[in-house]
Amino acid sequence: MLKQSLNFKLSQKLSPQQIQLMKLIQLPTQAFEQRVKSELEENPALDDGKERSDDDFDEFSNQDDYDDGNDTIDADINVDDYLSDDDIPEYRTRANNYSADDDEKSVPYASGKSFTQTLVDQLNTRRLSEEHRVIAEFLVGSIDNSGYIRRSLEDITDDLAFTMNLYTEVDEVEKVLEVVHELDPAGVGARNLQECLLIQLLRKRKTKSIELAVKLIRDSFDAFSKKHYSKIIAKYDITEDELRDAIDDIEHLNPKPGGSYAGGSTRVVEQVVPDFTIRIKDGELELTLNGRNAPELHVSRDYSNMLRGYKEAKEKTKSQKDAVMFIKQKLDGAKWFIEAIKQRQETLYVTMSTIMYYQKDYFLTGDERNLRPMILKDIADKIDMDVSTVSRVANSKYVDTPYGTKLIKEFFSESMTNSDGEEVSTREIKKILETVIGEESKKKPLTDQKLADLLKEKGYPIARRTVAKYREQLDIPVARLRKEI
Repeated sequence: MLKQSLNFKLSQKLSPQQIQLMKLIQLPTQAFEQRVKSELEENPALDDGKERSDDDFDEFSNQDDYDDGNDTIDADINVDDYLSDDDIPEYRTRANNYSADDDEKSVPYASGKSFTQTLVDQLNTRRLSEEHRVIAEFLVGSIDNSGYIRRSLEDITDDLAFTMNLYTEVDEVEKVLEVVHELDPAGVGARNLQECLLIQLLRKRKTKSIELAVKLIRDSFDAFSKKHYSKIIAKYDITEDELRDAIDDIEHLNPKPGGSYAGGSTRVVEQVVPDFTIRIKDGELELTLNGRNAPELHVSRDYSNMLRGYKEAKEKTKSQKDAVMFIKQKLDGAKWFIEAIKQRQETLYVTMSTIMYYQKDYFLTGDERNLRPMILKDIADKIDMDVSTVSRVANSKYVDTPYGTKLIKEFFSESMTNSDGEEVSTREIKKILETVIGEESKKKPLTDQKLADLLKEKGYPIARRTVAKYREQLDIPVARLRKEI
């Protein structure tokens, strides 16, 4: 049996404008500039004023044609909502509103020969049969950016047959690989780290320490990589000084020969643009927002003239009405985008200002031990915004401080209680852990349990597994791998 009924339901939904604003807030400076550029291209009602002449500004700033204030177009659009009523055109004061970081900057590009092409050029200086040249170029093409060939020779042999119609044997490919190993930089074309180091050692002038280093890498690589030095000393009947000299030779080798190539393929050089700047002035913190986050956008003068022409027309045709509705849509979009940019600036500044004063002790001293425990909710509660908004600001923005450029999310950390009952930041504990490990005896590194005991003595009672977690987050290896002789 069918039945009809009415239900009232109250729900909250984000409008498309709110969603777009959240996306704008999340963008770092460079991405935001691209977004503004894209909007300028898509919406002809937006104008950044860069190509205007002084006469254009003066004409646009003259409001005599619009003094009737309440005139509307078919009661749908109020002209005054889209035209500035400032007595002074904005371009007159623009020079005073920009700081050094407002200059237009382009991202530099690297140029030159690719790594692969450099290796091919070296092959051209060698006498190779036509078949061996094809194999050699294929091998060179299989080398990754680190300088290694990660695929097996069996797979490469199969690929030569399928893609190059060249049928050969694995032994033949391995013979050509030896030629590739003679190319520069030394170690290129190796299939693993052991082979890479061995190739480099065999190119060096033979000395007693180099010969021992070759034996270590070729015959005792597993024991060497696990730092079982006592076993190595017993096996080769050598002294600690002789082993130390061999280790020193190995440590001077390049584990990623491809990374040493200065030319590289043409690519965009990574560049971090700070979104904020914090400076200490007369013992007080001073925060500024990168001026590139505050572009000066206006409603296009051409679109304003279209509206004026429509208002002055005595007879309005259907096509004119359709055109003015299109203009209204674009003007609404332009007006919203300009307002969204202002909201973005305010949100960024308020959020970062609150973070700065919350971590005032750190920004005044630069000592990470002065970082207070701080989570997203702490800041969200202070500025009366949602946690997700603070997260969008923190996750992708950088701040230029007197102690370097930092990712804002690095200032957030969980808390724990020390032996005095005080709340301390986990960043403080990590810094102390890093200091303790840096001061340990490398001949007998501290185990995680001993590190936990030392931290407990300093007033930070944390478990061994927590020490292990913090050590891994700091990218510090276990005690056995920190051992030196």
